[in-house]
Amino acid sequence: MDTQQRAVRVGENTFDVRIGGPEDGKWVLLLHGFPVNSSCFDAVVPRLHESGLRTIVFDQRGYSPGARPDGTDAYHLSNLVDDALGVLDELGVRYAMVVGHDWGGIVAWHLAAKHLDRFTSLVAASTGHPSAMRDALSSSDQREKSSYIKDFIADDAEEKLLARNGVLLRRAGVTADELKPLMEPGALTGPLNWYRANFTGNIADTLACPAVEIPTTMVWGDGDTALGREQAELSGRYAYSDYRFCVLPGVDHWIPQHAAAALASEIALRSAMF
Repeated sequence: MDTQQRAVRVGENTFDVRIGGPEDGKWVLLLHGFPVNSSCFDAVVPRLHESGLRTIVFDQRGYSPGARPDGTDAYHLSNLVDDALGVLDELGVRYAMVVGHDWGGIVAWHLAAKHLDRFTSLVAASTGHPSAMRDALSSSDQREKSSYIKDFIADDAEEKLLARNGVLLRRAGVTADELKPLMEPGALTGPLNWYRANFTGNIADTLACPAVEIPTTMVWGDGDTALGREQAELSGRYAYSDYRFCVLPGVDHWIPQHAAAALASEIALRSAMF
């Protein structure tokens, strides 16, 4: 099935966007995390098309070469949320299902909670509701699991993460092909600024998110070493509509790449339940 490549301008930024699937299919917006761009969904998207769904994937702020504004503040969560809405507006998409992994999951929770007039349902992979993350940080080993963040917000993070051909990122599970775009001069700064803009200062206020009132699925792999079970499981407290918690045995943090069929199935199931 054909996939259309688009350059979508939102304000001063231009995003690399791919659209595909049946023209009469329900829209699904897929949001990637750190540090892999929208290519993380390459094995998911064709399965969604086979299920009759129409997809939008785009390289978000800092990942699209035309959307790399200067300054840490430009990567505040509110801007990331507005980018997703702006892309939908420019494409003329009034309603969509939203899917997010890792950082894309945080953006997706905020979209679903604050713009329920635009989204029919939510599937979050790995990343629980921000309030569930807050709860887990105080009652589980999630604080220890999240200790890597201090390294990501450091001034020399780019140098350390890209040293020796990105050995630290490769050890974390990033493939050589996924790493390649990040090796371009300045390409890693935008993605790291997601952490610098939102995990410094008043973090609680920045990440604060209302409960979600649209149908929601939380997908989590029990091999995830960065995001623990509690933050995923507790997300049900903050999902007030139909809710499903799906555990993928033996799957690590990289659900879109390593469990594409399972994730696609959960997305298709959630779309059918709407």
